[in-house]
Amino acid sequence: MQVVNETAPRPEVIAGFFGDADHGPMVMVNLLKFKDKATYPDGRDPELTGREAYDRYGEAVRACLESVGGHVVYHGPVSGMLLGQVEDQWDAVALAWYPSPQSMLQMVALPEYQAIEIHRYAGLAGQLNIRTKPQA
Repeated sequence: MQVVNETAPRPEVIAGFFGDADHGPMVMVNLLKFKDKATYPDGRDPELTGREAYDRYGEAVRACLESVGGHVVYHGPVSGMLLGQVEDQWDAVALAWYPSPQSMLQMVALPEYQAIEIHRYAGLAGQLNIRTKPQA
């Protein structure tokens, strides 16, 4: 299995992902890989680690998520693997519940979200987003 960490989805992936109007609630599994040092486009805060920059995003994104009816289910650092092998394991895992894929689109369109996204990009080396459908 080849794994490719990315920080933004490709347009063709976006179209398919958000085109599923009948999906209903989802839990987004986020596997996060942080940069050693945060990299802001304007050069600010060069002493921050990638994790610290992402933590700024993580603290602020909760309000955005809640404003579209979602919530954080879990977040925490990866502390080891029991089964399987990867060349380079992720640094953290976060689970977010959304009422629908469209609610995620609403969230990322919020001005409040767009204002904090800079911290996400400054801190992330890459991530995997895996959509799951909660079972009734």
